[in-house]
Amino acid sequence: MHVKETVGEIIENAIAAHASDIFFLIRMEKVVVNLRTIDGLQKQAEFAVNEGKEIINYLKFAAQMDITEHRRPQVGALEYLVDQQSYYLRLSSLGDFIDCESLVIRIIYQLSSSNYFFEQQLRQLNQLAGKRGLILTSGPTGSGKTTTMYQLAKEVGKGRMVMTIEDPVEIHEKTFLQTQVNLEAGIADQTLLEAALRHRPDILIIGEIRNASTARLAVNAALSGHLVFATIHARSTLQTISRLESLQVSPVELENCLTAVCYQRLLPVEKEFSCLMDIAAGDNLRQAISRPQRGDYINWAEHLSQLKEGGRISAQVYEQFQAG
Repeated sequence: MHVKETVGEIIENAIAAHASDIFFLIRMEKVVVNLRTIDGLQKQAEFAVNEGKEIINYLKFAAQMDITEHRRPQVGALEYLVDQQSYYLRLSSLGDFIDCESLVIRIIYQLSSSNYFFEQQLRQLNQLAGKRGLILTSGPTGSGKTTTMYQLAKEVGKGRMVMTIEDPVEIHEKTFLQTQVNLEAGIADQTLLEAALRHRPDILIIGEIRNASTARLAVNAALSGHLVFATIHARSTLQTISRLESLQVSPVELENCLTAVCYQRLLPVEKEFSCLMDIAAGDNLRQAISRPQRGDYINWAEHLSQLKEGGRISAQVYEQFQAG
C-alpha cells in the first residue's frame, strides 16, 4: 500500500462527495473510513489495523501532530490542493478506553461571493462592519463560519491591520497576522489578546468562542473600540445571544458591544454548497437582547421558502433545513 496515494484518494473522494468530515475508526480488526454527507454517514473504505494506523500516522505527521501520542486528544491542520483549489483540513485525534486511536478530519470548503444564495447578506455584514464592535458568525460545525469571517475581514480590511487569535489556525491568509494558542508553550488566549492589543490591529479575529474566558476576550476587545469578528456554536440566530449570556456576558455588555449576529448553514446545490445566512442587527438585535425569552430567527423560513419556490434547492434540502 502506498500511503500517500491512498490518503490522496480518500480525501479527494470525500471532497467529490461534498463530505463535511472523514472518520477513521477502529472496528474489530479493521480501520473503517466513513464520510459524513448530506445523507448521513457513508462507508468509504476499510483497512487492516496496521494499514489504518499507518494512514492515521501519515496524516498526523502532515498536520504537525505528535505521532507517538495515541491517547491524549490532539488537534492539527493542513492545506490540501485538489484541481488547483485549496481545501483546509482540521484534524482531531483521540484514544478510547482501550487505547484505540480515532481520527476525524473536518473539510473546510472555500466560498466565493457566488456561493452565497443572497449576496446582499454579505454586503449587509460589510456595511455593519463599519460600525465596529463584535460581529458573530454562528452555526454548527462545518457550516462555513470561519470562511465567511475571513472573507469579511479581507473585504473590509484592505489596507488595514488584521490580526487573528486561533486554536488552531484553519485558513492560512498571508495578508493577516495570524497567531495560535499553544498551551504547552504557555501561549494562552489572554496572552495573545494582550499582545494583539499592543500590536494595534484595526480588525481582530477570534477564531472560536468556546468558553467564558474566550467570550470575555471578545467582548473586552469590542468594548475597547476594535472591530472584532468571532465564531460561536449556536443552534439559531437569536439563541446566539442566549449562548453568550450563558458564558457570563451581561445584556448591558451585549447592548454596548454586539453589532450583528449571523447564523449560517451550507446547503447542497447540485455539485456544490451555497451559504444561507440569517442576520440580526439594529432594532431586531436590540429587541432580542432586551427580551428574557427569545425566538430563533429573523427571516430564515422566508428565505428558505424563496429558494425552494425558485428551484434553487430541492424539497429534501428544504425539509432538512427548516429548523436551521
